[in-house]
This record gives sequence, C-alpha cells and structure tokens, in this order.
Amino acid sequence: MIIDGVEVLVTGGAGGDGSISLHHERYIPRGGPDGGDGGKGGDVFIMASSEVDGLARVYQRRRFTGGKGEPGSKDKKHGRDGENTVVMVPLGTSVFVLGNSDEKRLVADLTVDGQKVLVAMGGRGGLGNIHYATAAHQAPLVASSGEKGEECHIVLEFKLLTDICIIGPPNSGKSVLLSVITGAEPEIGDYPFTTQKPVLGTIASDRDEIFVAELPALISGSHNGKGLGCGFLRHAERAKLIIYLLDGSSASPVEDKAMLIEEVSLCREKLMIKPSIIVVNKIDLPQVQHRLSWLNETLGAPGVPVMFISALGGQGIPEFMRRVKEMISRDDVKEGPPSPVAIFHPRPIRRKGG
Repeated sequence: MIIDGVEVLVTGGAGGDGSISLHHERYIPRGGPDGGDGGKGGDVFIMASSEVDGLARVYQRRRFTGGKGEPGSKDKKHGRDGENTVVMVPLGTSVFVLGNSDEKRLVADLTVDGQKVLVAMGGRGGLGNIHYATAAHQAPLVASSGEKGEECHIVLEFKLLTDICIIGPPNSGKSVLLSVITGAEPEIGDYPFTTQKPVLGTIASDRDEIFVAELPALISGSHNGKGLGCGFLRHAERAKLIIYLLDGSSASPVEDKAMLIEEVSLCREKLMIKPSIIVVNKIDLPQVQHRLSWLNETLGAPGVPVMFISALGGQGIPEFMRRVKEMISRDDVKEGPPSPVAIFHPRPIRRKGG
C-alpha cells in the first residue's frame, strides 16, 4: 500500500535559557554580570528529495521537533543553537496547514529536488544577566528563559509528478501498455487488481522525458471504497493527459467507458476537464476486429479522440504515441523555477498553563 497522505505535528525547538553569572577575578571580588544568552531552538523544514519515493517513513513517526538550544554560560558565552530538523518527502508533496476548524491551507507545493518550506520556527534563546545590569543594580541575579518553538499540525499529500495517467477497468491491459511505451516493468497478470499502487515509467522525448503513470483499476462503486477505492486518483491531478484504456473484448466496452467516467467524476471531478483519449485495446483479437466500426461510432465524444491498439501485438502503437506527444506538447508550458525555500509562520498552539 502506498502512503500518499499523512497528518503530522511539527514543533520548533525551545530556546536555551539565559545564564546568571558574575565575573570573578583575583582582587575583584564582585565583578559585573557575565551570563551569556541561550541558543535559538532548531527549526523544522519539509524538504523534497528525488531519493524519497513515498511518505511511509513520515507516517511511521508523525511528530517532528527541532533541537533544543543550549543554555548560556559564564564569560558571556552564547549557548549553541539547536539543530534543525529536516523532514524528507518525495517530489510532488503538497504541504497544508490545518486551521482551527480543520480547514486545510496550502503553504507549499514541493516539486523540485531540494525545495523546502519552513513550517515551525525554533524559539529564541533567553537573555543572560548581562542584559539586566543598570547603574543602580550592577550585579543582577536575573535572566530570562528560552522561548517555546512554534507548533502546528500540517498535512502532507503526495501526488506523482506525471504527464500522462492511464486509467482503466481490471484486465484492460494497462500494465502491458505501460511496459510497451516506457520500458517499465510492472507486474502483469491475468487477474483483477494486479496493480496495487501507481506505477511510473518514462518516455524519451526530443526536449524532455514524459512521465507516465499506470493507476490501479477502477470498478463500479470505487468511489464508495469497493475494490481498491479511488484515493489513488489524486496522482492524476498533475497530469496533462488522461488515457482511458478499455478492453475491446469485454462484454460491453461502452458500459466500461461510462463506468470509468462516472467513477472519476465522483472521486475527482476536476479530472474531467483534463484532455483525454479513449483507447480500445486488444484489437488483435478477432471478436474485437468484428466490432471496430461500431465501437468507433459509439465511443466517440466531442473533443475526445478514440484510438485502437493492441498493446501486446503492437498494432496502432506508433499512431497512438504520435497523438500522445502531440497532445502533451500543446500544454507543455515551462514554468520558472520555484523559490528554493518558502517560509510559513504558524500561530503557536496555546498550551494549557502556558
């Protein structure tokens, strides 16, 4: 099972306490104050890394705290700052903060290796007694405590960085098609739900790689949790093109198409506005050949092309690939690089007695 969503508690490290100390030196029995300041508490960052493939490790822990600042000491020595905590997440992770009514607010979308967001700042260190000396009180025995760090609940949601998503019912040939067009090696079997989690492959292109994701199968009722459910459709939200793959040999490819459209619209309605292609697979079978004309007439829709292929036999694959690259290039708008570090300052959670 892929973990693609998790709620975590992040807390900045507490600042170190200021020091109370009086300078001692031979022949100067009552020297002035020399207590140093405490160190700042460590911050908590969320950082995207190409070496991380999911949120499983974050899910196992779910609480992250910055290091505590060290207290100040005599001779005006400043306490060491607490270590920062960096939570590593996969590329394509969105960071949300939970508000008082559990509403989610997006604070960062981490899509570039090394991009990070500061989600909880460490507390400031306390002041040593050198800051409290006055003309009337030259040897103060008072210092301040370090501040508590910021604390908030955040939600991490992982969505694959993909250009194309293949969606289809069980045994429609999604895994075979992915392996043929990308060289990926997904599990292939003649039984439902062979694909248990999204599988990613790449297509070489003149300008850049094209990322293709095969998603687990949808069945009637997926939006109600039947089969493997439909939560994995979140991974199609970044896609530029949706491929609805149908088994041309099924009892009714037309009903299969209607089922896919209905389930996608009920689970992730915004996917319906994305460019799409209806692809009928297994045209190498005689029973499919006999009804190609009828399928072409009944499956078509305005603005949605219908194509016929055999992923296993290779028929129609070159034409299919040309159409896919053409449709991808229409939406291939390059954005400028995001800011490497985003900063978010949550309101600290009020603690009882604090």
